[in-house]
Amino acid sequence: MAGNQRQEYQVLTGVGLTAVHVAAARAAESQRSDPLFDDPFAADFVTAAEAELSFTNYHPPAAQDTADLWSWVASYAVIRTRFFDDYLRDACAEGCRQVVILAAGLDTRAFRLSWPAGVRLFELDTPEVLTFKDHILTERDATPACQRVAINADLRHDWPAALIQAGFYPAAATAWLAEGLLMYLTQHERDQLLERISQLSAPGNRLAIEYNSEYINQTAVQLMIDSLSRSPSPDEAFLKTLWQSGTHEDPTSWLGRHGWQAHEYDAGERAQSYGRPLPAYHGPVVQSALAARRGLIIAQQP
Repeated sequence: MAGNQRQEYQVLTGVGLTAVHVAAARAAESQRSDPLFDDPFAADFVTAAEAELSFTNYHPPAAQDTADLWSWVASYAVIRTRFFDDYLRDACAEGCRQVVILAAGLDTRAFRLSWPAGVRLFELDTPEVLTFKDHILTERDATPACQRVAINADLRHDWPAALIQAGFYPAAATAWLAEGLLMYLTQHERDQLLERISQLSAPGNRLAIEYNSEYINQTAVQLMIDSLSRSPSPDEAFLKTLWQSGTHEDPTSWLGRHGWQAHEYDAGERAQSYGRPLPAYHGPVVQSALAARRGLIIAQQP
């Protein structure tokens, strides 16, 4: 990429920068001889963001326990990716022809998964993230394997109107995905998001989320501040605003209050089933890692 182009598209900061972390984990997984998935574009995103292809090298940790936790998080991100890949495949195999990925970030499922004929996949995220992603995908001459519709939207505002205007049909069978999103929202914003999803959903619709506890959020703030402080122009005050207040409410109860029947999955058990057990972690924030394992949720409208 030419120097002036890199400067023009070097826009991912804050929450957008966390998408690069996840892309780095996907890139490393794709380079394995036995990958759980193949993301041929992840490395391009990381390179364009002037990062290394190693999750831990991207922001060198100050202490070994932090490095160990980042290694665990990278491994968890891979399991999470495969889990939600399987969820979307299963949903479409059972008749869903609309997929909505909220806060899509650098997700490339529209390009890297095989989709049944007639699938429309809607990606919602901020203009900065989608512009960055589309620029890299265009450079790669990437062609989606379904009908992809990218929508500039702030999920704290009136995004349903933009989604419907883009061709979304509330009556159609839909698979929703909120991966790595809820931790950035306050409890009120999470409730509002779920209410809007419910209003747009027909009976039988599916929803998959990653649900994070209060402890994870508090721990993640400090870890991100510690690691990003070694990046150019860190803004600690801004970083502290990325993660919002978590909740101690059981995720199945929370979804149930909004009319969804939910099932909770353990990431450690999923990892074992994939033949890729999560690495052991015994650091000072081990409870954060253990709690994260219980945050993979699939729900359905009765």
